[in-house]
Amino acid sequence: MTEVQTISDPNVISFPKLGWEFRIDPTAFTIFGLDIQWYGVIIVTGLLLAILYCFPRMKRFGIDSDRATDAVIAGVIGGIIGARLYYVAFRWDEYKGDIKAILNTRNGGLAIYGGIIGAVLVGLIFCKIRKVKMLPMLDISVIGFLIGQGVGRWGNFVNQEAFGTNTDSLFGMTGGRIQNTIMSSSAFLDGEMYQKGLEMSEKYAVHPCFLYESAWCLLGFLIFAFFSKKRKYDGQILLMYMAWYGAERFVVEGLRTDSLMIGNIRISQALSLVICIVSIILQIIFHFRVKRDPEKYVLYVDTEESKLLLEESKVKNSKKKSNENIKEENQNGTDN
Repeated sequence: MTEVQTISDPNVISFPKLGWEFRIDPTAFTIFGLDIQWYGVIIVTGLLLAILYCFPRMKRFGIDSDRATDAVIAGVIGGIIGARLYYVAFRWDEYKGDIKAILNTRNGGLAIYGGIIGAVLVGLIFCKIRKVKMLPMLDISVIGFLIGQGVGRWGNFVNQEAFGTNTDSLFGMTGGRIQNTIMSSSAFLDGEMYQKGLEMSEKYAVHPCFLYESAWCLLGFLIFAFFSKKRKYDGQILLMYMAWYGAERFVVEGLRTDSLMIGNIRISQALSLVICIVSIILQIIFHFRVKRDPEKYVLYVDTEESKLLLEESKVKNSKKKSNENIKEENQNGTDN
């Protein structure tokens, strides 16, 4: 492998073979003495982009966006809580007895699988309450997940975390924090990498795992956004997402140096394999079922129930807009 230059500045990130070097302070700006981290800004940006994409397209899935709003808000809250609880649960020795540390997510420490589980569970509860069909909602939601994950992974880039093992590839990266992390975690008996048996050196570049996952998720978004118009049954996009993300995460998780572990098992890698296999099996089963009896698998958007709900929502919004216009005209008349 080609040795890389030692970087003394912790905020410098370098891609040696590409000749790229960046200096990025993890703190984006400060408000009233509170440091706002790029990690949080990037996560929120990914979330907003997902919402901006999904809401205008809910009608394609037969969903009334007004009804779905509560489920989306609840899902976001559930996702954040789930992501943190999942991460903390598997690193409990680091967090037990320190409530402030558990609540502090500004510097990272959110597990994507925990976020997905939390968002889905809480979101589906509110779908039930608001009478929103679950499978169509999950189909459009996972397309949004891919946007959020594709953008959100760049928070790991800024923090110089979630990187992989040493590599000599064209996209190999290094940085001040990366080198410091490797030196402190692989050279000492209590270091995380040492305990995992990883042979790492700060003298070489590492796999940019954030980049692999970001590119894969954004590619998946483009594919699923196109395919969503051709889906054959509700839940098909969900199953495709499970296989797509599961396959990628299984491979990339095997490269990472910070995997959450149970013994010698990488939790996310094992979970990804199971999810991917289950998804493929279910897709094969539903492919033949739909082919054999297509009338049984009519998309919700094509049902009378969906059309009636969307029409009621349209009329309701029209009346609301009309009342607002009348109120505005009356207000203008009073001012004059």
